[in-house]
Amino acid sequence: MKQNKIYNQLDDVVAEIFARVGKHLVLAAPLGIGKPNRLLNALYLQVKAQPETASLTLYTALSLDIPSAKNWLQQRFLAPFVARHFGVNYPVLAYVQDREQGALAANVRVHEFYFSPGSQMANPVAQQNYICQNYTHVARDLADAGVNVIVQQVARRGERVSLGSNPDVTLDLIERLGKAQQPCLVVAVVNPQMPYLSGEAERSINEFDLLLDDGGAGDQLYALPREAISATDHAIGLYASSLVKDGGTLQVGIGALSDAIANALITRHQHNADYQAALSLLAPTSEERALSLRIGGTSPFVAGLYGATEIVMDSFMHLRKAGVLVRQVYDNIALQKLLDDDQIRTPLRDEDTALLIGAGIIESPLNLACVQRLQSLGLLPLTAKLQGERLVLNDEVSLGLDLAEPDNIAQLSRLLTGQSLQGGRYLEGAFFLGSKPFYQWLGALAGDEWRGINMQRVSQVNELYGGQEMLDRVQRKQARFFNSCMLHTLLGAAASDGIEDGRVVSGVGGQYNFVAMAHALDDGRSVIMLRASRVQDGRAVSNIRWQYGHVTIPRHLRDIVITEYGIADLRGQCDEEVIKRLLAISDARFHAELLASAKAAGKLAADFEPPALWSRNLPARVAPLAELPAFSRYPFGSDFDALELRLIEGLSRLQARFQSPVSAALLILRSLLPARGSADVHQCLARLELTRPKSLREWFAARMLARLL
Repeated sequence: MKQNKIYNQLDDVVAEIFARVGKHLVLAAPLGIGKPNRLLNALYLQVKAQPETASLTLYTALSLDIPSAKNWLQQRFLAPFVARHFGVNYPVLAYVQDREQGALAANVRVHEFYFSPGSQMANPVAQQNYICQNYTHVARDLADAGVNVIVQQVARRGERVSLGSNPDVTLDLIERLGKAQQPCLVVAVVNPQMPYLSGEAERSINEFDLLLDDGGAGDQLYALPREAISATDHAIGLYASSLVKDGGTLQVGIGALSDAIANALITRHQHNADYQAALSLLAPTSEERALSLRIGGTSPFVAGLYGATEIVMDSFMHLRKAGVLVRQVYDNIALQKLLDDDQIRTPLRDEDTALLIGAGIIESPLNLACVQRLQSLGLLPLTAKLQGERLVLNDEVSLGLDLAEPDNIAQLSRLLTGQSLQGGRYLEGAFFLGSKPFYQWLGALAGDEWRGINMQRVSQVNELYGGQEMLDRVQRKQARFFNSCMLHTLLGAAASDGIEDGRVVSGVGGQYNFVAMAHALDDGRSVIMLRASRVQDGRAVSNIRWQYGHVTIPRHLRDIVITEYGIADLRGQCDEEVIKRLLAISDARFHAELLASAKAAGKLAADFEPPALWSRNLPARVAPLAELPAFSRYPFGSDFDALELRLIEGLSRLQARFQSPVSAALLILRSLLPARGSADVHQCLARLELTRPKSLREWFAARMLARLL
């Protein structure tokens, strides 16, 4: 047990850290919202002020920063939103701000293994200090790096705290350092706004050397603005949802594609006629329908889904509220098999007692371990105890321990019949990150809803081989692992985290773990999702390439790939068939180029001609989805108000026009002509302070926006 000290002043904790460790900090901080920003800022600024005598090496990931504008017009749009959404006193990370401005202190190094996507593409310092590693290897590598301080933002209830937002690496790292007898100061900072979650994340305050509980002034949780879901994203989500098996397991990442999957699953469950109509609109092929029938489904859920995911975010909240995320798992292999095979049900029936005995869950004669097991499952009261040769429930009810006696079995069956199993989980994860409504939902959970979420270490969530492989295999049946990539090659490799010149867009994170796990599970499937094309420098380019100079997922792990144009099942297929199946879901505008490359390499017969059906793979094919109410741009709501959403539409159009010199010139010319502005256009311009332009730049911006709106 650590010599715990509790403080109510930030400066005292900072002083204590330097007093115990010295002036050379090798510090580990969790990714995302697990960072105690104010403490990190205080440590960074103190080291920065002592360039000759102090140093800081920080290991972390996903250093979140409030959105910043790329130009003056975006700044006018963003400033009021940022003030409203993040608050005027949000503690931005000082090292992030300095690094962004090229002014990171010379005696400070920041190593991250995952960037906020795209945020560090133009930052050489961040790129040079990036560490490429699987999420599950981070604790091992940090222990080897000689970490001497761990800081963590926590929730507190009396003498207990919850690492709910980030038990992921912290638990593994503390355990590794302890086994190596490597001294390390573990510091917790209480944030009253942090939801208190259970599972392995729940710890005693005595596991920390220092704990700061100062009321959390200014410690607003970083909340992601909810994203829009395009028709393209909805199409991908619809295809993905048809591969999910009722009674199975779900893992999804974060972003619009994940929200699209959740929306499609909810529509499938609650409004199945609308769901079937949307699928019909996409006109899946007979092969895609057969795959769905074999490994997925399109009917409403009966058994529901269990979530086993690295990141817990809004999608799981929506699925839980909609009655989809309801499959419960228990830490007992025999019991889990009985439930999954529908041999027993909850509440228990009279005949279920014999099945529990046959599976060894109830032992004869009854013993202490068995009684405790039944109590943990909610089948016996906590007051039940063994006395002599009998199990005593209260002053009036008891039974013999020998279940070879029919009377004892009959009496036990009467006690168990009608009892509902407790202690099950519907979701496990390693960290959470999401919107304000999501944090509010987590914070309000109670009872079985609260106990049903198990936040735990990433080595358990992201792998099968954490010490309970057989149990994980039973719990994670029919697992579907959905992850996205940026580019995909025709031979089956995915580029998800970087580009071919070596620059890192985000990081590997846990994607490789989940792809590998899908292949390790007998009935698991890995599904890589991507948009078939994108606009770059004003022109459309394919996201499916013949080859690419960077790989995140190697082609020998190819499985299922989804674009807005369909599903390609690549598992076990030869290279020629893989190429054909990926061409069938790629953008038709690039078929000729891709075919030529494949034929030149001898991977496709020279006389192969693409079926006429493939020519339908154009953006117009999925556009009608946008007209369906269930597949709107913001099915789960938005953090922008109606006026801001209107402005986003106009600003997006403006940005798109200026990606092409010709379209930009035409827009500028048209803005010289008089235009009649409606009341809502006037409101939009007022929101950007453009109703009375003060310069030629503002005048042109106002006229162009008015025309586009």
